Amino acid sequence: MGEGCAAVLPANAWNWIAVWRRNYLAWKKVALASILGNLADPIIYLFGLGLGLGIVVGQVDGTSYVAFLAGGMVATSAMTSATFETIYAAFARMNAQRTWESILCTQLTLGDIVLGELSWAASKAFLAGTGIMIVANMLGYAAWLSILYALPVILLIGFAFASLAMVVMALAPSYDYFIFYQTLVLTPMLFLCGAVFPITQLPQAFESVSQFLPLAHAIDLIRPAMLGRPADNMGLHIGALFLYAVLPFFVSLALLRRRLMS
Repeated sequence: MGEGCAAVLPANAWNWIAVWRRNYLAWKKVALASILGNLADPIIYLFGLGLGLGIVVGQVDGTSYVAFLAGGMVATSAMTSATFETIYAAFARMNAQRTWESILCTQLTLGDIVLGELSWAASKAFLAGTGIMIVANMLGYAAWLSILYALPVILLIGFAFASLAMVVMALAPSYDYFIFYQTLVLTPMLFLCGAVFPITQLPQAFESVSQFLPLAHAIDLIRPAMLGRPADNMGLHIGALFLYAVLPFFVSLALLRRRLMS
């Protein structure tokens, strides 16, 4: 049993870097297209909803609707980037390309691979979220100083959603099943967690549910930072995202061990 755990858990604190570097070198060849693709949807939301509905809505929570929306788009961009990198790219490396199988023939463990994949997905989320934040700052919808406060949070958001997506990836027999996660989990979170309108506008039952969703905690940290306001219950939000990053990591290890090593 001890040998089995050793084969699944990360072998040490640095082996994951080799997996991260492998993914980075492969991504570097298509970096520009990847970055533009990750920025496209949030920017469309930001301009389409922000400038379109913003004229009708006016101010929300004491700020312009575009500035309100910008915080939600930063968190949403980090969520989708980390998720898609995991459920599609990492799944391809595990299943179709059999890259994981080759790596397991080296001194790296399954835990090293998963930690490296999560770190890479979080890095992609970091780039996507930071890119939206820079655009919002250049347009005057956030303060430049907010970037310094929000960068660690964006990275934590990436880890949390990559870890959740790793569980989905470990359970999915094929790519076709990922649409259920996108449609039934990610899309509802976009509207339940305050990304495009305040949570207080929801019925009480939905508002209560939203308090347990990771995107709500992410937005409650990002939006105040971008608006130059203190965040309420900061420790609670950080702790919740940390749990969403750590607990699914160990769940995914158990599921992947059963799938790949049984």
